[in-house]
Amino acid sequence: MNLDLYFPEMDFELQPQLQGELIKLRPLLREDFSALYKVASDPLLWEQHPHKERYQRDVFEDFFESAIKSSGALIVSKIDNDQVIGSSRFYNFNTSIRQIAVGGTFLSRACWGHAYNKEMKRLMLAHAFKFVDSVIFHIGNSNIRSQRAIEKIGATLIGSAPHTLPNGVQYTELIYQIIK
Repeated sequence: MNLDLYFPEMDFELQPQLQGELIKLRPLLREDFSALYKVASDPLLWEQHPHKERYQRDVFEDFFESAIKSSGALIVSKIDNDQVIGSSRFYNFNTSIRQIAVGGTFLSRACWGHAYNKEMKRLMLAHAFKFVDSVIFHIGNSNIRSQRAIEKIGATLIGSAPHTLPNGVQYTELIYQIIK
């Protein structure tokens, strides 16, 4: 193989199968809608999120469809009982600056305060850093819980930008980064 022409980032698998001690991640499938909506239908899950109505079925259907179309969405389940507990995704892969974003993440409230989110991010970051040099996270400015969680794993706030949701809601999106 001619190493001058080999670009490993081009082999980035956006929907890997990843497994830790507590959870496993696999590609999100259309058949996962019911199990994932069961988690997402909790209004308190979205109380700090800019899109607070995401617990409503029709709103979640749009979110789910965008996740499927992203070709980077993953479903998260517990290893011990295969229970679906949430989802996340890789998106905005930029080969020129060797960067990808991780987001669209949510976990069942029963998993908050445990090691599930930390393990999920560790697995996703380990996979990403085989191909990129930095990972970006976009978090709504009112989502303090997600900001604190991402800071706990070493992300640094690097900026902000205005953002508008499909429903017209405008908010400030905070941009966090973890460098390899």
